[in-house]
Amino acid sequence: MDSPASSAQGDKRPGSRTVRPFDITPRMVIALAVPMTLAYMTTPLLGVVDTAVVGRLGDPAMIGGLAVGAVLVDLLFATFNFQRSGTTGLTAQAVGAGNEKEMQAILVRALLLAAFAGIGMIVLSLPILKVGLWFMAPGEGVAEATADYFLIRMLSGPFALANYAILGWLIGLGRTGLGLALQTLLNGGNIVLSILLGLWLDYGIAGVAWATVIAEALACVVGLVVCRSLMDPALRPSRARIAERAAWKRLVNLNADIMVRSFALLFAFAFFTAQGARFGEVTLAANAVLMHFFLVGGYFLDGLATAAEQIVGRALGAHYRAAFLRGVKLTLAINIVLAVVLTLVYLVFGNGLVALMTTVEPVRTEAAHYLVFAALTPLTGVLAFQMDGVYIGATWSRVMSTMMLVSIATYLIGWWLMAEPLANTGLWLALHIFLLTRGITLSAMLGFKLRQAFPHNA
Repeated sequence: MDSPASSAQGDKRPGSRTVRPFDITPRMVIALAVPMTLAYMTTPLLGVVDTAVVGRLGDPAMIGGLAVGAVLVDLLFATFNFQRSGTTGLTAQAVGAGNEKEMQAILVRALLLAAFAGIGMIVLSLPILKVGLWFMAPGEGVAEATADYFLIRMLSGPFALANYAILGWLIGLGRTGLGLALQTLLNGGNIVLSILLGLWLDYGIAGVAWATVIAEALACVVGLVVCRSLMDPALRPSRARIAERAAWKRLVNLNADIMVRSFALLFAFAFFTAQGARFGEVTLAANAVLMHFFLVGGYFLDGLATAAEQIVGRALGAHYRAAFLRGVKLTLAINIVLAVVLTLVYLVFGNGLVALMTTVEPVRTEAAHYLVFAALTPLTGVLAFQMDGVYIGATWSRVMSTMMLVSIATYLIGWWLMAEPLANTGLWLALHIFLLTRGITLSAMLGFKLRQAFPHNA
């Protein structure tokens, strides 16, 4: 392993690249993680407000239309969340290498991809809507409300995907405070506009949809201005560099792997919900309530994983093995402490939290039976969250997607073996097997990938 002192002098061996040292401290990790944790926490608040606005319209079909439309939109946009994570890893590596021109070129390529994909969304919005309504089969009133919401929301496509890229670029630079500011502007503006257009101006569900379009456009414009202010105008990349075939190939391959990983995650949670429905409405409802424990815990764990993305990517770009290892160990240690705290909070206050989420006594009783399984998800999932951050920052996406598929296979096998004798308990155990397998398999591959990345330090 390199020591900071020896690395600071650069690597002088034949064929090696110069090491660009930098310090990793707990304060640095917290400074990267906290803003993104807060930013992630603003997203569910927006959904609550949108539902509250539509819920005051006095028409159940509108609530159903919002729910169905939001599912279709979220599924579609989740397909392109690689715009955030892929951009972060590539940018952090360019920062580590001190390559300003490539940092700028990465953002331009990501924005071009966002524009192309976003326009494609708009063009294909009607057939996508038809397929979605056919699959979800809502009633006529709900379908009409869904169409009103969905078709307007699709107009935000280019802006939303550009905002993913901008956020990823800022995280890659280590400017997570700016990322938080833009996310606050986006979600806060969306909330205010939803209330204004949906309720005060009486545009209903269409007003809620237009609020998102306007907020995404506003955040995109402000984000572009912020990004431009961070760029050195003397180091603008040429068109030839932006269009470089190898860079685009790397971007496409990276994004494809992250997309596979994202779809596999969506499948895992959809499968959990679908199988829970087999045990009746009460168990289904209890599982849905308890899954909020896992999702909220995920927002906290994701903050540290985001810090790992930036640190690991920067260390890899700087060819600085010591920083890579220090970043992985430090972010993991802090995340484990956080996971323990979350688990203890859930175990102590879990029943009270369930009572806040539902007044239905049978659901509360059922949730109490499985509370311990939900409370343990931060502990069994922490390594998976952390390794995702490491692999995204290092842009080792092929290994990440492959191990995800392996984890899905163990999840399904575990459920198949435990479904009959253990019922819903077996379902929760299978979910824990899935989380543990993700973390363990990626950790097992880390040494091999590390030797590849730092061959002179193996």
